[in-house]
Amino acid sequence: MKKNHIITGIVIAVALLMLFAFSVQVARLILGDSLGVMTSEEGVGYLEVKGPIIDSEETIKQIQELKKRSNVKAVVFRIDSPGGVVGPSQEIYAEMKKLAAAKKVVVSMGSIAASGGYYIAVPATTIYANAGSITGSIGVLMKMSNIEGLLGKVGLKAFTITSGRFKDVGSPLRKMTPADRAILQGIIDNLHGQFVKAVAEGRKLPADTVRKLADGRVYTGEQALALHLVDRIGTLQDAIAEAGRLAGIKGEPKLIMPPKKRSLLRDLLVEGVSSVVGEASRRDSGFSVNYELNGGAN
Repeated sequence: MKKNHIITGIVIAVALLMLFAFSVQVARLILGDSLGVMTSEEGVGYLEVKGPIIDSEETIKQIQELKKRSNVKAVVFRIDSPGGVVGPSQEIYAEMKKLAAAKKVVVSMGSIAASGGYYIAVPATTIYANAGSITGSIGVLMKMSNIEGLLGKVGLKAFTITSGRFKDVGSPLRKMTPADRAILQGIIDNLHGQFVKAVAEGRKLPADTVRKLADGRVYTGEQALALHLVDRIGTLQDAIAEAGRLAGIKGEPKLIMPPKKRSLLRDLLVEGVSSVVGEASRRDSGFSVNYELNGGAN
């Protein structure tokens, strides 16, 4: 009888330990957990941007972390993105410039690094692309819709009261006037000029040369190499080896990954927003200004 009590006690204790461990894991997923491999050993930093660029906060934190660590002798930046919103793309670009001024940065392009995905790559010391990587798409995309006709079909009328003539430019409730179009085109031209300037500076190319390439078209890695938009054809492993060489590291370099704050709730929200952005792009609905490959964000 006493033996049975001992066995029961052991089973209960093990069950409680398993329940506690499970609860800790659930809490880490919900509240977030810092993931990454940080070490005091010298090595090559590694960070990545995947999917549509809709937020810059986490990427900037990682860039800054790698920049301040003295044992990070060079950085590999893996990009697999069709681009995204202008603001976050420019913020990541600005931080990449600061990082590249302090340490050697080697970009590795995955299947796609276009538009905003290319924008954030140009400050790098060296850019690697696969032969079939899709890159380029240097341009700006503004999308909007007009539902005036649809409202008319269902017998609805919409009214807008503004404080100025152009306060509702881009409104889906009325037709675009020539004056509206001129204002919006001016915005697009200005943002396009900023993109061209960034590429010209980063790639050390004449602005006129970049402007000829910046009509929105995409290029394969091989085409981009011939146009000096990338430096070499190679894989992620090639980029890591190059970063190690630039850092003066003998043998295979140790990868140092900055802590990455992960949260189940945050990931679900980001994925949801990404899905909405992609769907909106595919349907040409809404009003957005993006450094993004046309055809959707996914």
